[in-house]
Amino acid sequence: MHFHDLEQQLDGPMAAAAATAYSARLLEQMSAATLDVPVVHHPLGFVCLPVVRDGELGVCLHFFGHGTDTEPGVEPHHAHSWDLTSHVLYGRVAHEPMDVAGAGEPTHRIYEVLSEAGGRDEVHPTDTLVHGEACPPQVCTAGETYRLPAGFFHASRADGPAATLVLGRSRPGGRDLSLGPVDARGRGRTTTRRRCAGADTSRLLRTALRRLHAG
Repeated sequence: MHFHDLEQQLDGPMAAAAATAYSARLLEQMSAATLDVPVVHHPLGFVCLPVVRDGELGVCLHFFGHGTDTEPGVEPHHAHSWDLTSHVLYGRVAHEPMDVAGAGEPTHRIYEVLSEAGGRDEVHPTDTLVHGEACPPQVCTAGETYRLPAGFFHASRADGPAATLVLGRSRPGGRDLSLGPVDARGRGRTTTRRRCAGADTSRLLRTALRRLHAG
């Protein structure tokens, strides 16, 4: 299914059925070894399957609560360089916005995240300090879709097994950003999106398919 067709279906009355069918088909093809998609541990604490990378457009499957924790020292609040559409396939996902527009004593420094080949991310401190205030979380359950514009700081968490189908549309000039400590001491850090082991991938595919088919 083309990105634009999938995007349109997620706006329609059959969004849940379309998202489930699309995701199940991908996982079945991966299980049958007819589709080769990398399966990676993301530093933010989920497993990511980058299904489509087509210029400014991208499609991923994200899985929470499958034995992956946030990498120590990684600040969960971040902002994408792309507009995000996320459909919850199963479970519950809490979207936690962070307001950095208000004035006040600086609580965070903004860091820029530069992705390199091989899953390596260089996180560099910028000169920008902000006052961040956590907003009430918004909890989405299976069948619901939420959208976030590029540049909007947020964190995503799940209190149990959950999966989302994520569509991204890059914006010209956009930057991937993260919040971090005010005192950067002139240092950045490196994080790595690690490939999952074969046994872990097989287990994830089986579990995800079982949950999708269970409705």
